Amino acid sequence: MLSEQELEKSPLFHDISYQDYREILSCFQAIQRSFRADELIYDFSSDAVGVVERGQASLIRIDEEGVATVLEDLGVGSVFGKTLAFAGSTGDSLEVVCRRPCDVVFIDYGHILSRCGHACQRHSILVQNMLQLMADKAQALSRRVDVLSRRSIREKLLCYFRQLSQQSGSRTFTLPFSLSTLADYIATDRSAMMRELKRLREEGSVRSDGRQFTIRQ
Repeated sequence: MLSEQELEKSPLFHDISYQDYREILSCFQAIQRSFRADELIYDFSSDAVGVVERGQASLIRIDEEGVATVLEDLGVGSVFGKTLAFAGSTGDSLEVVCRRPCDVVFIDYGHILSRCGHACQRHSILVQNMLQLMADKAQALSRRVDVLSRRSIREKLLCYFRQLSQQSGSRTFTLPFSLSTLADYIATDRSAMMRELKRLREEGSVRSDGRQFTIRQ
């Protein structure tokens, strides 16, 4: 179960009190499960919505040739589920895989959408939060399509860096994941991406210190 501090960071339970959160899990007959590193958490065969309560997981797409690409890192409070995913080609599959030992609570999607007999406010808020999550996922997909539509690795990197800069309101921002995951995100070879990053640093277009980057506008 999420702590009160972690609950505040969970988009699904935004504006829901800790007491209401506990009652929702009971009312919706939520199921909590624990997972070991590299264990499959979710294969998108059910309508359940998962909330990461502890640990770290990744949303992964596997194409027809078996190539795995990390689409999203999932930390404490992150939400995943079939209703929040966007299908690729018919041969692709999606999985959520445990990276660090995880506790995950699963809530049946039908319970979220079905109005309870008491028409309580917390249920209305939960539905609003779910709709907002769907909208946010759609925006995230749009941003990624913008990145992937660029022709070169350089253009993909700069497009993504500008997006992060705009979101942070500053030329300096923190990369939300590792460089290996960045290569997956922009769908390119990691070695080729690192060479392009080196060129961008050498010409002064980009400065970096670990995962903190600064771009020249």
